[in-house]
Amino acid sequence: NFGGGTVQPIDEIAKLSSAAHARGIAMHLDGARIWNAHVASGVSFAEYGKHFDTISVCLSKGLGSPIGSVMLSTKERVAEARIWRKRYGAGMRQVGIIAAAAHYALENNIARLAEDHARAKKIATALAAIDSSLVDPSKVHTNIVGLELSKIGITAAELTARCKDAGLWISALGPHYARLVTHLDFNDAQCDQSIEILKRALVVK
Repeated sequence: NFGGGTVQPIDEIAKLSSAAHARGIAMHLDGARIWNAHVASGVSFAEYGKHFDTISVCLSKGLGSPIGSVMLSTKERVAEARIWRKRYGAGMRQVGIIAAAAHYALENNIARLAEDHARAKKIATALAAIDSSLVDPSKVHTNIVGLELSKIGITAAELTARCKDAGLWISALGPHYARLVTHLDFNDAQCDQSIEILKRALVVK
């Protein structure tokens, strides 16, 4: 999210994991976008997984399932997590239809994430051509484009408002930092349209 969609090198993850475990510190991976990291880097899920004690994965972000997250760990840790989930009042019933959607997403929507990545790169490249201070396309690894606005005379709030008026929703994550995320329901035509909206919105009036 706040790394602009860059993929953390597996060598760095391995070093961090080794140092943590040497000190008796367990490692947890917030793997909401691990699918994107896998597609962008080619690193296997097993390779990522072996460096962590617990992992959570999101089935809606990127994959397009309507709802759902899953925790991965040993049987003992998962059993303990279920106890804590109940203590905090969490739980669902009759979730078969949700599981079916998640199963479809896992079977069909991982490889296609490369399309989201390509559209994000296209947006970044087009905006960098306007002003190179906005974004470095070489650092757009996945489906997130972070825009640094401090040098072009417009705030993130102003940009998001202009884009919203034109039918494009983006996020302001700071006074001068905006974020765009491509996804399953965002096609090539919409990508091109978004670029034109952003070009107009970025013109300081």
